[in-house]
Amino acid sequence: MDSAALADRLGRWSSGRGPLYLLLAARLRHLVDRGELVPGTALPPDRSLAAALAVGRGTVVAAYEQLRTEGRIVRRQGSGTRVAGPARERPRETTGAPVFLHLLERQDADVVLMACAAPAAPPPVLLAAYERAVSQLATLTGDIGYHPAGHPRLRRAVADHYTRRGVPTAPEQILVTNGGQQALSLLARAFVEPGGKVLVEAPTYPGALEAFREQSASLRTLPVGLVGFETAVRSPAHRPDLAYVVSTHHNPTGAVLPPLARRRLAGAAAAAGVPLIDDEVLAHLSFPGQDTPPPLAAYGGTVVTVGSLSKSVWGGLRVGWIRATEAIVDRLARLRAVHDLGGNLPAQLAAADLLPGLERWCRDTAEDRRARHDHLLAELARRLPQWQVGPVGGGQTLWVRLPHGDGDTFAQTALRHGVAVLSGSGLDASGASGAFIRLHFLAPPEDLTEAVRRLAAAWHAYGGGGRGSGGVPTGAGMPAPAPAPAPALAPSRPQFRPRPRNRSADRRNRVAPTG
Repeated sequence: MDSAALADRLGRWSSGRGPLYLLLAARLRHLVDRGELVPGTALPPDRSLAAALAVGRGTVVAAYEQLRTEGRIVRRQGSGTRVAGPARERPRETTGAPVFLHLLERQDADVVLMACAAPAAPPPVLLAAYERAVSQLATLTGDIGYHPAGHPRLRRAVADHYTRRGVPTAPEQILVTNGGQQALSLLARAFVEPGGKVLVEAPTYPGALEAFREQSASLRTLPVGLVGFETAVRSPAHRPDLAYVVSTHHNPTGAVLPPLARRRLAGAAAAAGVPLIDDEVLAHLSFPGQDTPPPLAAYGGTVVTVGSLSKSVWGGLRVGWIRATEAIVDRLARLRAVHDLGGNLPAQLAAADLLPGLERWCRDTAEDRRARHDHLLAELARRLPQWQVGPVGGGQTLWVRLPHGDGDTFAQTALRHGVAVLSGSGLDASGASGAFIRLHFLAPPEDLTEAVRRLAAAWHAYGGGGRGSGGVPTGAGMPAPAPAPAPALAPSRPQFRPRPRNRSADRRNRVAPTG
């Protein structure tokens, strides 16, 4: 296992109390004892792991020595460090993406989570919708509760939702899922063969990258907005199995694809016969006065749309959907039935109750979201003026370019100062966003203030006074890359393209830039 992959697997290892080497030894011990690191697994060299974790080599040496004395690892001159015991085949690899590992960690009151963007509590409108849903359950008769394609009331409500937005839709074109992530996983299973090509934006939503990697996809990248798509799909030999775009309030940059670009992209995908997924999970989160174009599906009948209530209402409401042709929905329903006979019925009835008022609810909460966005920007400008970040017109996140160093090692330093951030490398299959981090602005203002205070302290410890300050941990510094031209869409902040790092963000599949 290389040092970058192990650093991800270690999660929030340094957020506890005590000497760093003991915290590192404790997390490594946990991975060994749980079988995540099987006997015979080669561990990274001392210097390499220290660089990935932004600590001194002595911390890794002491942690390894602690595990060696316990008999959990073996260290031999010339043959490196391995987990003790006879080598055996490793189990099938599971995700090591920080965006998921943060969710799997226990909640730590001492860490401000700036890595996971979602509302912090169920709103009153959801509680009221559940009350009405429970009363509706009493009226159900002749219903065994298994609906692999979704409850008819919710399918109708989602279809009506798209029709109101100018995209006429029948209930038979809707498949209800347990959130947007399950929708992406189903689409990956339906369309992607092992080794098949998938076109994605660089950067993009990391959960989508992981869904495609689970199918052993070969990820090909284009700039935000899938700029250059027509050229990339022109040759049948290079035509992808699937393409994925976040057209509205792009995660993580906040960009919005203009109407003309939407028309060209949808038309090119239809002409090439490439299924085009439009992730609309953030589409309703515009700030006041920010108009967005019609859904991408309005420009082409072959666009497959993914939606969810997790970002606009609450993450605990595991209700999402796929809008596609009836033939695709039928196929997806058969795939879904093998793994899941249907979603939570009370949740689906509550979602059906919420959907007619979703846009009104999002408008009512937009001013609060913008105020938090403005507050985070102001705090960053006050405490970290050298960081490059600009305003967005909606969504939930800011895309921040560090003036030097890289997001992976800074994220490790930030964690030791009590704040968890998401490094840009995990959001970019091309490996070109290593100089970025992603921050969300959904927390209360006082929490955002504290998060930036901790980030400023971490940046100072990291060497934030400048590249020559001497505070950057060994292996953390890298030259600041020159910005590239902005992509041809309507970004709500300047777009920067850092020089690719030596390692790719995709550690399991070959990744090639396209165009």
